[in-house]
Amino acid sequence: MNSWREYILKEFIPGVARLTLVSDPDGLMAEEGIIAALRERGFELLEFEDPIAFRYSYESKYRSKWDRGELTELVVAVRVPTNDLTTLPYDLLQAGRILSFNLGEIFPNLSYPVVESLDRSDLDALYRAQIQYKPDNLGDNATKDFVLRHVFGIAPELINQPSDLLRVLLRRHYKGQRIPSIIDERFIQIIRQNKRFNDWPLEQIIPDREAFFSFLQERWPIFLDKMVAGEVDKLSELQEPYLRFSGPKDIPFDHDDIRVYIDNLFLEGILRPVQHPNAERLSDKWVSVGLMIDPARDAQRRMERLLKSIETTIPSIHSRYHDWLSFAPRWTELITLFYEIGPSDNLKERFLFLQERIDGDFQSWVKKRYTGLHNQPPIPPVMLHHVPKVMARNLEHTDKGKVALVLIDGMAFDQWIILRNKVAQQLPELQVRERAVFAWIPTITPVSRQSIFAGKPPIYFPESIHTTNREMEHWSSFWIDQGLSKVEVGYVKGIRDGKLELVEEIISHPKIRVVGIIVDKIDKIMHGMELGTAGMYNQVRQWLEQGFMIDLLNLLIEHEFSVFLTSDHGNIEAKGCGCPSEGSVADLRGERVRIYSDVLLRRQTKERFPDAIDWPNIGLPDNYLPLLAAGRSAFVSEGETVVVHGGITVEELIVPFVQFERRTG
Repeated sequence: MNSWREYILKEFIPGVARLTLVSDPDGLMAEEGIIAALRERGFELLEFEDPIAFRYSYESKYRSKWDRGELTELVVAVRVPTNDLTTLPYDLLQAGRILSFNLGEIFPNLSYPVVESLDRSDLDALYRAQIQYKPDNLGDNATKDFVLRHVFGIAPELINQPSDLLRVLLRRHYKGQRIPSIIDERFIQIIRQNKRFNDWPLEQIIPDREAFFSFLQERWPIFLDKMVAGEVDKLSELQEPYLRFSGPKDIPFDHDDIRVYIDNLFLEGILRPVQHPNAERLSDKWVSVGLMIDPARDAQRRMERLLKSIETTIPSIHSRYHDWLSFAPRWTELITLFYEIGPSDNLKERFLFLQERIDGDFQSWVKKRYTGLHNQPPIPPVMLHHVPKVMARNLEHTDKGKVALVLIDGMAFDQWIILRNKVAQQLPELQVRERAVFAWIPTITPVSRQSIFAGKPPIYFPESIHTTNREMEHWSSFWIDQGLSKVEVGYVKGIRDGKLELVEEIISHPKIRVVGIIVDKIDKIMHGMELGTAGMYNQVRQWLEQGFMIDLLNLLIEHEFSVFLTSDHGNIEAKGCGCPSEGSVADLRGERVRIYSDVLLRRQTKERFPDAIDWPNIGLPDNYLPLLAAGRSAFVSEGETVVVHGGITVEELIVPFVQFERRTG
């Protein structure tokens, strides 16, 4: 077989059985390629986790169709060994055929615990290596070495110089590559055998992306000083106080293998340009990308180079979800620059052309791949309903034993960048761990925000799908299911310009361990905005200048909470395409989305707006039928400019998921 997926997919032939039960202890059925291939063959996948939630979905979406004589082939995956399938309801066991797949069968000569720790997207490279090199039975360490070399392209024994190590870490952390901790531990063990790295903080900078780039950020000014003075030794006394990370002060940024990454790190905001007394003297050298010289000129130059970089790295319809999640921060960095600097006509034309291309490619990808996202494992998070599960895991492993979620309603990723810069300026002691996750479609508050507080897809809260009034109830229920009591869970909404006293009152309660806080200021700004995205930026900056968000984060950190921050959806500047005159026919009459309970009613509106998208109710109740405005249009008067949400663009659908903690080192 050329792919490990063939081992699984050969069992799924249309027409064999309408119900297939799969013992799937390693979560192989939820892998993106497997889900896409199953759908192409006419199968739908449903995971069995919570018995009550499963029964609701099974009866409403599948059993009812079979009773009506409709042909639907369902695969139910259970993450237990074959002999534990008895956890399934008896009626399913009687009706379904049973299959079983696990990693031990696919990789028989490799250590199961090591292979099981890998992200499922890494299995392709491992399977190819298994075919090519045909390893004998390997123990744990030998399997780790095999994986390091053939999956991650790392040969630890060849790392002898600082430039060797930096090249490996730059390639890894720039790509956002996730390597399991048990493999990192092996990597560190081998590197530690080289005495040259005795003083390097390997346990911090190898597994931790943010720590690695903070390590580089600290040493960048020292390198600039070296370029001017030529002698690092004379600088040691001056530079020592602000170095939080141990290790060498002199990093070879000018080595060919290192320098190739530097431009992109500064262009994409991963490293921050610094002020330097000799900035003008260095302005004509390659290091100028990491210098603050002339803000207007720096921004224009940065936009030109970032535009060129993004033009050649747009994910495709065949890309994995991780590629789009990695792309979103880079794209929104460019959006932020575009609206900040007022670019030349040439740059504006290139940007708008690029925007149209990205919108088209992303929408095509979403139509093909979005269906499988909610079946992905919640660690690391892929969609917003995974957020509380990540927090629950943190609660188990943190010394503090308290977690807080700050949800900024309606905040797009580009607006998060503005907030992130403010945090970097005013709270430099905080380490910011930034990820991206997918919101729910339609990208509106009752659907997407409610999924966060419920910790479930929207299909499981049909009674409250049109309102947010039951969020507190959902939030408490989730945490009670995790073993907490009701008095240990807090929730507060409508926080925007003050009211920190209310937050402090809740988090000061001696029994509180979890709190959810909804900040709705950006959503309020958005719905009253008549000046487009540029106006949004201006208003968001004015709000941040008032210091509320900094005070809120400070308050939570001081009360020893692990703080997570996210948004329920983003927003875009859109042009009106006309307003449907449908009276009370639509259940929700949003500016980017209309919701119907009847297919015929939705079809009538689509006839007037043929480019609109009749979105399938993926993860939604059966009678919740969205019609999404096309492109960057909105269901408002033709030509009117509005800032809105509800549709499918990178800015609306991909949102930040951030963790704040105090820096160590």
